Amino acid sequence: MPINKPYVPNNTPASEMRSQGRAVKPKDAATLIIVRRDSTQPKILMGKRSAEHKFMPNKFVFPGGKVDPGDSRIRPPKDLHPSVLQRLMKGCSESRARSLALAAIRETFEETGLILGESDSSTIKTRSAQWQAFLQHGINPRLDTLNLIARAITPPYRNRRFDTRFFMVEADIIQGDVHAAPLGSGELLAMHWVSLIDAEKLDLPIITRMILKEVEQRLAGDHSPDVEGPFIYFRNGKPVIDKV
Repeated sequence: MPINKPYVPNNTPASEMRSQGRAVKPKDAATLIIVRRDSTQPKILMGKRSAEHKFMPNKFVFPGGKVDPGDSRIRPPKDLHPSVLQRLMKGCSESRARSLALAAIRETFEETGLILGESDSSTIKTRSAQWQAFLQHGINPRLDTLNLIARAITPPYRNRRFDTRFFMVEADIIQGDVHAAPLGSGELLAMHWVSLIDAEKLDLPIITRMILKEVEQRLAGDHSPDVEGPFIYFRNGKPVIDKV
């Protein structure tokens, strides 16, 4: 009987491969695709991961990162769209679902300096150092504008794994000058607004390239919060594309 070998792309660096033992448990993470429509072609914000990163060095990605404990301790005045919340809760609790959306906004702020939210309500309070840095600007994060467009779990052959939810949002909720060069923590380099056509020419992780296709389809068609997106994961060593 033939043995099914796990699918492993040839371009996976040896330094990112799991050498032995059980697969690493994925950590919850969130990514934010910000769309600008103030030119002839929509543009999205991308940055390059440092060569010092142990996970996907030198690759261009969207801003984002791991969920922080502080992400579960605040409740913005404007909540997730009911359909987005329901789809997020397929793999987690209601509280965790909000944490994922908030992580996308917080990590974007930390990596780019961009503040996505609104100032029309009293600023919420928190003891989270990460969120205090955001909230000191008098802006509350807005969850109602975020749309869940995809979910992906890093393959089990990797030595670092993430269960990432990909959110999409319009740039018009950015507070301040959207034309200014994004300035964040330095974790992402060469940050710039790029068209989808130009983005595809960058050095991208496989999953980022797949998400770009989803972004392109949504910009050309239905961007409703009710529309399901791809859920990419591995089963028995083989890639599976489901719905989220």
